[in-house]
Amino acid sequence: MATNKNYVEQMNNKYAKQLKGLLDEMPDFCVEYFDSLEFNKQARTKIAYALDIKGFFEYLIDDTKKFANYDIKDFRVEDLDKITGQDISNYLRYIKSYNRHGKDVSNSASSAKRKLCALRRFYNYYFRYEFIKTNPSLKVDMPVIHDKPIVRMEPNEVAEFLDNVESGNKLTKNQLAKHEKLKTRDLALLTLMLGTGIRVSECVGLDIDDVDFDNDRIHIYRKGGAESFVYFGDEAREALLDYMEERKQLTPKEGHENALFISSKNSRLCVRSVELLVKKYSRTVTTVKHITPHKLRSTYGTNLYQESGDIYLVADVLGHKDVNTTRKHYADLIDENKRAARNMVRLRKEK
Repeated sequence: MATNKNYVEQMNNKYAKQLKGLLDEMPDFCVEYFDSLEFNKQARTKIAYALDIKGFFEYLIDDTKKFANYDIKDFRVEDLDKITGQDISNYLRYIKSYNRHGKDVSNSASSAKRKLCALRRFYNYYFRYEFIKTNPSLKVDMPVIHDKPIVRMEPNEVAEFLDNVESGNKLTKNQLAKHEKLKTRDLALLTLMLGTGIRVSECVGLDIDDVDFDNDRIHIYRKGGAESFVYFGDEAREALLDYMEERKQLTPKEGHENALFISSKNSRLCVRSVELLVKKYSRTVTTVKHITPHKLRSTYGTNLYQESGDIYLVADVLGHKDVNTTRKHYADLIDENKRAARNMVRLRKEK
């Protein structure tokens, strides 16, 4: 079976170039740390780390006296020992709200936590291998993250959502102008996402030959690069078959011939386009909930757990490596099951 490996390789090459560009701007000693992440972190994760660490160096130059005369390339590994826990605490306070290059920037507690995690990993590498004598990042408390309710669509909202994709109901005049041409594609894509729980990156990476109608399954590359088969139901099968007939009539641009989902510009649909697609149709159903492609995944996971009651099945189908990740996302549903079980076991027979 042909796979979407070419797409995966294209994205990896794109991220590798982006990371190299960031490292070219950063202190030379940073390269060794990022080389150490080659086989245990995804390319996008490494880019996020690089942006966070680069931002920290920029803060030290702009807002601390000891590095005021530095350029970012002037930093040496021994300079890490000159940074205190208080410097890092001040940095976390600074990033809550600041202005850079005339643009106001703010960070939530979860963003601050991510940045501190990036610094801890960075420091830990050089401390472990004795390039430095101290690790001040460990002296800084992690920001407290308050749990937010999981946003998902209710069954009636899902039904209305797909009905509106099919009919164009509640779309604006401008949106309706393109709807007739793209509704079959949109319905196939969104039915597939809601019916399998695949990630948006996995969806846009699909090639035509990744769809196996003999076994009602798709072949995908999971987050982290692992290959997997995901099975779809009758509704997704019907929507995909309808789209396949349209797909045969399309003439994609060179390099996009194998892509399953094609944009109006005849190229592979990108993640951002799907995000806008979900936003457009979800607004016809609810303006209270902020529905994103990931919320479609949460909706599928919720429905599957409610039907099966099997958290391990949900974890397996969603491609979670650790069932605790699944438990975290569906904790409220698990609690409902626990409450429902409270009277299932009788200790004494009723007289």
